[in-house]
Amino acid sequence: MTYTINKTDAEWQALLKQKEAEPMAYQVTRHEATERAFTGRLADQHGAGTYHCICCDKPLFDAAAKFDSGTGWPSYFQPISAQAIGTKVDGLLWMKRTEVHCADCGAHLGHVFEDGPAPTGLRYCMNSASLQFHPT
Repeated sequence: MTYTINKTDAEWQALLKQKEAEPMAYQVTRHEATERAFTGRLADQHGAGTYHCICCDKPLFDAAAKFDSGTGWPSYFQPISAQAIGTKVDGLLWMKRTEVHCADCGAHLGHVFEDGPAPTGLRYCMNSASLQFHPT
């Protein structure tokens, strides 16, 4: 896929260090790792605001769409807009899952599942390490 924001691995690492991102941020966003459940700093964040891509600061999710899924990862029933994210099917771990990434820089964010609440029935299960919270 082609993204509007492209950097080398060294540039992404330097940027995330400058932003004081979580230690897992580089592995999650650039190499599709997953942080352990209940370890991310945003899982219990409940204030009003927006969640942005840690790599390029693109707004991704509104706090009003966040819900407690009980999974240990921040979960949302919809992105801020259809243009905020991209998806692709991955076949890792012997199952097909739909991966979610930032539409501008390609950062891996997490996965979307069809077991979420109304109105969408979707659960965007994101890694805290891939997000940055901007309170309103």
